[in-house]
Amino acid sequence: MTQEQWILDALKRRRKLTALDALKGCGCFRLAARISDLRKQGHSIMTESVSNDGKVYARYQLIKKKG
Repeated sequence: MTQEQWILDALKRRRKLTALDALKGCGCFRLAARISDLRKQGHSIMTESVSNDGKVYARYQLIKKKG
């Protein structure tokens, strides 16, 4: 399974996905790049900026399944 496949499957199963989830789940260090690839394939993915203890990170959510 490719990183893109794992990420898309995780987005379909879960409500939201972070870089830490992707790193632990499929070894992906560049989640934003894979999200960009998925968007280019036609998937609608929302980015939410989250702040926690002074740290800011992105959380992604699949809005609409392609097709």
